[in-house]
Amino acid sequence: SSGINAEYGEFQTFQHYFIQINLSRMDIVIELSGGAELLFDGKKRHEVSLPEEGWTLAKLLPWIRDNLLQERPELFMQGKTVRPGILVLVNDADWELVGELDYTLQRGDSVLFISTLHGG
Repeated sequence: SSGINAEYGEFQTFQHYFIQINLSRMDIVIELSGGAELLFDGKKRHEVSLPEEGWTLAKLLPWIRDNLLQERPELFMQGKTVRPGILVLVNDADWELVGELDYTLQRGDSVLFISTLHGG
Protein backbone atom coordinates (compact mmCIF):
# COMPACT_ATOMS: atom_id res chain seq x y z
CA SER A 1 0.00 0.00 0.00
CA SER A 2 2.85 2.41 0.78
CA GLY A 3 4.32 1.74 -2.68
CA ILE A 4 1.05 2.79 -4.28
CA ASN A 5 0.96 6.00 -2.24
CA ALA A 6 4.54 6.81 -3.24
CA GLU A 7 3.70 6.26 -6.92
CA TYR A 8 0.54 8.36 -6.60
CA GLY A 9 2.56 11.16 -5.00
CA GLU A 10 5.00 11.08 -7.93
CA PHE A 11 2.06 11.20 -10.36
CA GLN A 12 0.59 14.20 -8.54
CA THR A 13 3.94 15.97 -8.75
CA PHE A 14 4.19 15.18 -12.48
CA GLN A 15 0.57 16.25 -13.04
CA HIS A 16 1.17 19.57 -11.22
CA TYR A 17 4.37 20.18 -13.20
CA PHE A 18 2.62 19.40 -16.49
CA ILE A 19 -0.21 21.82 -15.72
CA GLN A 20 2.28 24.58 -14.84
CA ILE A 21 4.10 24.06 -18.15
CA ASN A 22 0.85 24.34 -20.11
CA LEU A 23 -0.22 27.47 -18.24
CA SER A 24 3.07 29.18 -19.04
CA ARG A 25 2.53 28.75 -22.81
CA MET A 26 0.56 31.09 -25.07
CA ASP A 27 -1.34 29.06 -27.67
CA ILE A 28 -2.57 31.11 -30.64
CA VAL A 29 -3.44 30.56 -34.30
CA ILE A 30 -1.73 32.48 -37.09
CA GLU A 31 -3.53 32.44 -40.43
CA LEU A 32 -2.45 33.76 -43.83
CA SER A 33 -4.54 34.55 -46.89
CA GLY A 34 -4.64 36.52 -50.14
CA GLY A 35 -1.23 35.25 -51.21
CA ALA A 36 0.58 35.95 -47.91
CA GLU A 37 0.66 32.18 -47.34
CA LEU A 38 3.04 31.84 -50.31
CA LEU A 39 5.75 33.42 -48.15
CA PHE A 40 5.11 30.68 -45.56
CA ASP A 41 5.61 27.66 -47.81
CA GLY A 42 1.94 27.77 -48.85
CA LYS A 43 0.72 26.92 -45.35
CA LYS A 44 -2.37 28.96 -44.46
CA ARG A 45 -2.75 27.99 -40.79
CA HIS A 46 -0.11 27.78 -38.06
CA GLU A 47 -1.04 26.70 -34.55
CA VAL A 48 1.77 28.00 -32.36
CA SER A 49 2.62 27.71 -28.70
CA LEU A 50 4.66 30.70 -27.60
CA PRO A 51 6.79 30.63 -24.46
CA GLU A 52 5.25 32.53 -21.51
CA GLU A 53 2.65 35.28 -21.63
CA GLY A 54 2.97 39.01 -22.27
CA TRP A 55 3.15 38.81 -26.06
CA THR A 56 2.12 41.87 -28.04
CA LEU A 57 1.73 42.02 -31.80
CA ALA A 58 4.95 44.09 -31.82
CA LYS A 59 6.75 41.11 -30.27
CA LEU A 60 4.91 38.54 -32.41
CA LEU A 61 5.83 40.00 -35.82
CA PRO A 62 9.61 39.47 -35.55
CA TRP A 63 8.92 36.01 -34.05
CA ILE A 64 6.83 35.15 -37.12
CA ARG A 65 9.58 36.50 -39.40
CA ASP A 66 12.27 34.46 -37.63
CA ASN A 67 10.33 31.23 -37.05
CA LEU A 68 7.62 30.80 -39.69
CA LEU A 69 8.45 32.96 -42.70
CA GLN A 70 10.14 30.93 -45.42
CA GLU A 71 11.14 33.58 -47.95
CA ARG A 72 11.21 37.28 -48.86
CA PRO A 73 10.71 38.93 -45.46
CA GLU A 74 10.56 42.33 -47.19
CA LEU A 75 7.19 41.30 -48.66
CA PHE A 76 5.79 40.68 -45.17
CA MET A 77 7.43 43.26 -42.92
CA GLN A 78 8.62 46.83 -43.33
CA GLY A 79 10.61 48.07 -40.37
CA LYS A 80 8.93 46.83 -37.18
CA THR A 81 5.43 46.42 -38.65
CA VAL A 82 3.70 44.66 -41.52
CA ARG A 83 4.23 46.01 -44.98
CA PRO A 84 1.53 48.37 -46.33
CA GLY A 85 -1.04 46.28 -48.19
CA ILE A 86 -1.20 43.54 -45.56
CA LEU A 87 -4.37 43.63 -43.49
CA VAL A 88 -4.19 42.27 -39.95
CA LEU A 89 -7.24 40.90 -38.16
CA VAL A 90 -7.24 39.80 -34.53
CA ASN A 91 -10.17 37.51 -33.77
CA ASP A 92 -11.85 38.81 -36.96
CA ALA A 93 -11.48 42.49 -35.92
CA ASP A 94 -9.23 44.98 -37.71
CA TRP A 95 -6.09 45.36 -35.62
CA GLU A 96 -6.58 49.15 -35.67
CA LEU A 97 -9.59 48.58 -33.38
CA VAL A 98 -7.58 46.60 -30.82
CA GLY A 99 -4.45 48.77 -30.64
CA GLU A 100 -2.31 47.49 -33.53
CA LEU A 101 1.24 46.65 -32.36
CA ASP A 102 0.35 47.35 -28.71
CA TYR A 103 -2.35 44.65 -28.57
CA THR A 104 -1.54 42.03 -25.92
CA LEU A 105 -2.27 38.52 -27.18
CA GLN A 106 -4.58 36.27 -25.20
CA ARG A 107 -4.65 32.47 -25.18
CA GLY A 108 -6.66 31.19 -28.13
CA ASP A 109 -6.37 34.38 -30.21
CA SER A 110 -6.45 34.12 -33.97
CA VAL A 111 -4.27 36.54 -35.95
CA LEU A 112 -5.00 36.68 -39.68
CA PHE A 113 -2.73 38.35 -42.24
CA ILE A 114 -4.35 39.08 -45.61
CA SER A 115 -2.23 40.31 -48.48
CA THR A 116 -3.89 42.82 -50.79
CA LEU A 117 -0.71 43.04 -52.90
CA HIS A 118 -1.18 41.40 -56.27
CA GLY A 119 0.93 41.50 -59.41
CA GLY A 120 -0.61 42.69 -62.62
